[in-house]
Amino acid sequence: MADRSTRRRFLAAGIAGCLASLAGCSSWGPRRETTEASGATDPTTTADSTASSPTQGKGAPSTETSAPDNWGTVDVRGAIYLPARAFNFYQQWADYDREVIERDLGYATEVNLNAIRTWASIEHWQEDAEAHREAIEHFLSTAEGYDLDVLLGLFDFAGRDPTEERLQDTDPRTATGVRSPSSAVMRDRSRWGEPERYVRWFMDEFRDDDRLMAIEAMNEPGWQSHATRFAGAMFDAMVDERGSVPLTVGSTSMANNAEYHDWGSDALQFHYNFAESPAVYREMLRSNRSVADELDVPVWLSEWQRVRGATGFATEPPDDQKTPDYASLAPLIHESGFGNFFWSLMVQPAFVPAQRQYGILNGLFHEDGTVWSREDARAIAAMSGETDVSGLEQRREWPAWASAVEDGT
Repeated sequence: MADRSTRRRFLAAGIAGCLASLAGCSSWGPRRETTEASGATDPTTTADSTASSPTQGKGAPSTETSAPDNWGTVDVRGAIYLPARAFNFYQQWADYDREVIERDLGYATEVNLNAIRTWASIEHWQEDAEAHREAIEHFLSTAEGYDLDVLLGLFDFAGRDPTEERLQDTDPRTATGVRSPSSAVMRDRSRWGEPERYVRWFMDEFRDDDRLMAIEAMNEPGWQSHATRFAGAMFDAMVDERGSVPLTVGSTSMANNAEYHDWGSDALQFHYNFAESPAVYREMLRSNRSVADELDVPVWLSEWQRVRGATGFATEPPDDQKTPDYASLAPLIHESGFGNFFWSLMVQPAFVPAQRQYGILNGLFHEDGTVWSREDARAIAAMSGETDVSGLEQRREWPAWASAVEDGT
C-alpha cells in the first residue's frame, strides 16, 4: 500500500501530465456549463482550484471503513439519477413518489447497472427532516432490492441559487438546477451552523448503512475558493461523525483531487461529460489510469455522456449532437477499467438551462421503459459482458411533457 506522501506525489505528477496534455481533464458537462449559475471560469486558468481549506492536512483515508481490500478494482457500473420530471434534487425529495422510484430503479437492472449516484437536499431537510429521512430510507431499500449500491451526495455547487421560485419551478422552459446551499451561505462562515447540523444528522442516520457505497460531501466545489472552504468544513463534520461508509467529494477533474485527498477522501472522482473526439477521451482516460493505478483508493469516472465537437456549448451544436450517444464513449470507458456513472438514467431535457436552450436531451430510459437508443443500451450493458438488449424497445421521441423545449423554444 502506498503511503500518504507517495499517493500525493503520484497525484501531483499525474495531474501535471493531465493538465499539459488535455488543458485540464475538465467536464464541460451538464452541471457546470452555465457561468451565470456558478460563476465558474475556465478551470485551466483558475487559481482557486488550489485554494486552502480548513481541513487541509487534517484528515487521513480511513482504515475503518467496511470496504473490501480490493475495493479500488470493484466493478462499478452506474448512472446518475433524477426523476424524469424533476429539475433539481429538492423536487426529487419534496415530490417523492415511491412508485416512480421503484419503477425507475428497476430500469437500471435492464442494462445490468449495479450503482446509482444521486443527491439529498438540505432544503427539503429544512422543511421536514423526518419526511426526508423516510424518503431516503425508501430509496436505499429500493436500490438494495435491485442490487444497486448508492453514491449519495449532500451538497451541490452546480446550478443557480435556491430561491423559492427556482426550487418549485417545473416548467421545462425555465426550470433549473439549484446550488445547495446558496452562495451567500457558503461565503459566510457565521451561517455554516445549519448545514453542519444537516451533515451531522445525515451521518447519525446513515454513516454505517451498507446500502451506501459512499457519502459525497459536495459536487464540484473545486473551482471557487468559497465553495472549497465550505465543502472542506462540511467534510470535517463528516469525518467527525465517520462510520463504516467511505467518504468522498464530487471532483470535476483529477487536479482537484490533490486537495480532496488531503482532506481524507476514501475515494476519488473525476468528471468528463463531453469529449472533443474519441482520441482525446482515450488519452484522458490513459493519463488518469496511470495515476489511479498507483493509488490505494478507488477512482471513479462519476459523470460522462458523449462525444461532442470542439466547440462544446460556445455555439449551438449540430442536431446530431443534441441527443444521447453513450455508445460513442462507453467502449473506451469499459476498456479503461474505471468504475463509472453516466448522466443520466432517465430521459429528460438537459439539466442546465444554458444547454436546454439549444434543445439538448439527456438520458437512456423513457418513463414507460422504452429507451432512446438501443445502441446506447447495448453499449452500457456490454460493460457487464452482456450485449443482448433485444427486449428493450427504442423510441427516439421527446417526452410529450417536455416537447416545448425540443427546438430550443
